[in-house]
Amino acid sequence: MKTETRAIVEQRRELTERIKGVLIERLDLNLQPNEITEDAPLFGMGLGLDSIDALVLIVGIEDEFNITVETTDHHIYRSINTLADFLMAMSEKATASSAVYDA
Repeated sequence: MKTETRAIVEQRRELTERIKGVLIERLDLNLQPNEITEDAPLFGMGLGLDSIDALVLIVGIEDEFNITVETTDHHIYRSINTLADFLMAMSEKATASSAVYDA
């Protein structure tokens, strides 16, 4: 595996662990990070979160990653992986924006 690919994989693994940590801490879940699968639904039949949990999760993600999330972006809260995809995209946008300003 290429060094760059390994770095991306490791970054994603660390990101998903941070997201799981936010979930467990903010929602006071009696779970360990390894008990939450990355593709399991966060709401409904998955972890069973509700609308109040969603608000707490949004605030937790915003605080942990120092971003603002539009509450209308419901699709990003489907699973740990969709949250990770969103956060990685936000990070890439921020990197691209700073590169433009640095030029």
